[in-house]
Amino acid sequence: MSEPAQEHCRVLSLDGGGAKGFYTLGALKEIEALVGCPLFEKFDLIYGTSTGAIIAALLGLGKSVEEIRTLYRDHVVKVMAAWLPSSKTAALEELAADVFGELKFDAFKTDIGIVGTRWLEERPIIFKTNRRQAFSGKASFEAGFGCTIADAVIGSCSAYPFFEKKFVLTGHGERIEVRDGGFVANNPALFAIVDATESLGFPVPTSASLALGSENIRPRSCRRGACGSGQASCRRWSFSRRRWR
Repeated sequence: MSEPAQEHCRVLSLDGGGAKGFYTLGALKEIEALVGCPLFEKFDLIYGTSTGAIIAALLGLGKSVEEIRTLYRDHVVKVMAAWLPSSKTAALEELAADVFGELKFDAFKTDIGIVGTRWLEERPIIFKTNRRQAFSGKASFEAGFGCTIADAVIGSCSAYPFFEKKFVLTGHGERIEVRDGGFVANNPALFAIVDATESLGFPVPTSASLALGSENIRPRSCRRGACGSGQASCRRWSFSRRRWR
């Protein structure tokens, strides 16, 4: 994972939505064919919520879209088909163990944001790769809060009561109850844009974002300070094809 040298930032944002992830993968397949290389090479920052977090993490590890579609067919269908919360959680944990193992956030090849919900505090928790993404506490920053990729993804997908409660243990020994990121931002685009512009410092006019899914750009918790920047940062963004070349 290297710090971007260019003056603009390419942001990819992937919604939650369970089996709707197959739609996201269909769109990503076309984009991958357009750019002619693995997508982590074209996007400086990839954000994902819930099923989008699974895809974002796999893209960040360098997987092709076709590889991810195969993993989806093998695993996500089982997760969605399970009926009881215990069965759904077991299938999700099996997916995470098989796909991510014990990998941590230093394994990513581009910057990542995995969105979950700190349930007791009713606010976002975003597992990030890069110290420069931190809005505060840069000196004590730990990539992914010291958690494994698997724990972060499971947390982002754990839509209680359909799944069992998920707790993660950070590198600083804090035990946090993490639930589905869709409770705060099923579409994480705004969080990603604020990360790119306010934290990473890319200028707004020369940056571009691409959001895939079925949600509006404004997250449910969109109010002053909700993104951690202390600013109301809702802006209009458009996709400029020339920036992806």
